[in-house]
Amino acid sequence: MVDTVATRMRVLEGNITQLSIDAIVNAANESLLGGGGVDGAIHSAAGPALLDECRKLGGCPTGQAVMTGGHRLAAHHVIHTVGPVYGGGGYGEAELLASCYRESLRLASEAGLESVAFPCISTGVYGYPKPEACDIAISTVAEWLATHAAPKIVTFCCFSFADAELYRARLLAYAIRCRTGR
Repeated sequence: MVDTVATRMRVLEGNITQLSIDAIVNAANESLLGGGGVDGAIHSAAGPALLDECRKLGGCPTGQAVMTGGHRLAAHHVIHTVGPVYGGGGYGEAELLASCYRESLRLASEAGLESVAFPCISTGVYGYPKPEACDIAISTVAEWLATHAAPKIVTFCCFSFADAELYRARLLAYAIRCRTGR
C-alpha cells in the first residue's frame, strides 16, 4: 500500500485556478472573503458567486476547512482552508498546518471526490518556511492516503518552478524511503 500512496501524489507547476478536477484547495484567510495570492486568484477566477457563497459561511478558523462550489472555475469545488501565520514554530503552527491538509482531505473524502489539488499553504504572506511546509504537506497527505481510498489523486500545484522542484524532490525522497524502508 505504501507504493500506492506515493503514486497517488503528484506535483504540477502551474495555475491552480486552471485545473479541471474535482476540487482545488484555497489557502484562505479566516474571513473567506478573498485576499491576495492564491486566495485572490481563486476568487477572481471563480467570479462573484464564490464570494456570495463564502459570505454565507461566516468564516473559518485556522486549521479548519469548508467547501463551496467552483462556480466559474474548471474545478467543481473549492475547499477553503486557513493556514497558520508562522510565528517561529513555537505556537502550534505545524499541527495547524497539518490540520489544514487533513480537514481538506476529510471534506473531499466525505463528498466522494477523486481528485484534489493543494497550493503551498501558508508559505506566502503567512511566512511559513517552504521546506518545512512542504514536509508537513507530503507527510500529512501520505498519512491520509495510507488509510483512505479517497481522494484517489492528490496534486501539489505549485505556482513557481522553485516550489515545484522542492515538492518533486521531497516527494521523490518519500517514494524512495517507502521502497527501501529507510
